[in-house]
Amino acid sequence: MSPAAPSGSDRADLVADAVVAVDGVASLHGGMFGEIGTYLPGRRVAGVAIRDDGTEIHIAVTPDAVVRETADAVRRAVRAVVDAPVHVVVEDVASPSDGGADTGSSGPEPTESSEPGSISAPGGTLRP
Repeated sequence: MSPAAPSGSDRADLVADAVVAVDGVASLHGGMFGEIGTYLPGRRVAGVAIRDDGTEIHIAVTPDAVVRETADAVRRAVRAVVDAPVHVVVEDVASPSDGGADTGSSGPEPTESSEPGSISAPGGTLRP
């Protein structure tokens, strides 16, 4: 028997693997209240919600990631696995101590940025 398409659990795992392999993705993110996930027997794939009308991906990005480019790269990676619309939500920016290089300080406090369209945050400026 040759499988034509991965089953729901295989597909959720394939999507999760594709997402975390994208440069700039720190991790999958389960949502503010842990509501985003694919529930499987005995476990849950957080940050991946595969539905009939599309696939929703929630991520945390690295501090140096360009948010729009990272989201686009995630969308392309997931489209290689599922044939449905892909919606990417950037939930958080990981702090350097969450997986990046630890500089030994907590970084500067958030400030307003001088660059139009950018957002200053601890760990650096987010560019659109």
